[in-house]
Amino acid sequence: MASAAITSWDRQRRRAFFWGLFPALAVLAVITVAPAVYLVVTSLTPLNLTNPVQTGLDFSDPLRNYREAIADYRFRNSVWVQVKLSLATVVAQVLIGLGLALLLNARSKLLEAIRTAFLIPMVLPPIVVALIWKIIYSPDVSPMHRLLEFVGFPVRSLITQADTALWAIAVADTWEWFPFTMLIILASLQMVPDEPLEAAKIDGATSYQSFWYVVLPYIQPAIIVAALFRLIDSVKAFPLIYVLTNGGPGQVTEVTNYFAFVQAFNFSYWGYASAIATMLVAGVFLLSWLLRRLDQAGQRDE
Repeated sequence: MASAAITSWDRQRRRAFFWGLFPALAVLAVITVAPAVYLVVTSLTPLNLTNPVQTGLDFSDPLRNYREAIADYRFRNSVWVQVKLSLATVVAQVLIGLGLALLLNARSKLLEAIRTAFLIPMVLPPIVVALIWKIIYSPDVSPMHRLLEFVGFPVRSLITQADTALWAIAVADTWEWFPFTMLIILASLQMVPDEPLEAAKIDGATSYQSFWYVVLPYIQPAIIVAALFRLIDSVKAFPLIYVLTNGGPGQVTEVTNYFAFVQAFNFSYWGYASAIATMLVAGVFLLSWLLRRLDQAGQRDE
């Protein structure tokens, strides 16, 4: 009798949980699942809004867009540009975030105020950040260029030169998002127990040794999580590229999502653009899974 009552109670509780979550799940399905399904379906068609013959859903050759994308040099170049930009920004953001977190890892009102100031770039709208750096990189109005000219080191516009445009975007993206990694690592630093550090100090360990052998193993999971989040987010540098370089000069700063944007909204190749976006999403999921497996393997080895 008691077992039946418990089973009935569990059933009612699960039903209550389901109906409590149903509105959120419905909204999530509408704004996430439905567009994702439409994206995949469209990628299997030659949908082209400028060609009346190709405005319907034709599934006669579903892999055509994917074959064309793999054979397209411009698509392959956009992937390589994305890889370079992601690696540069993630490494820089993690290193700068780690360094600042170590400097700010103390409890004082002054440091709390400084931490708050560091958060400003992250909370600004991305388009505002892009406009700020557009001004900084424009020689006619840039305070940076005026200062360099004043001290005798005139510099060309960094976003119009093929050898500096991508790295100029990497600097802007790093400035915008290093506070994110700093916050995660700082929170982890403040949870490091004092006892191991005191024991290391008694044993004669230097500050470097205490950091490398005591602090770093504690905060390593936080660093990995911060790097993973920023790596996934690094494919969304669209506002910076759109405002600063428009993919140029040439295709030097044309990352994959910007290439998909051009194909969809400049040329109306929606099927082709959907295939590119689908491969981009699949690549992000695959990369996340691989990094997670590597992290788990490392934890098992320890």
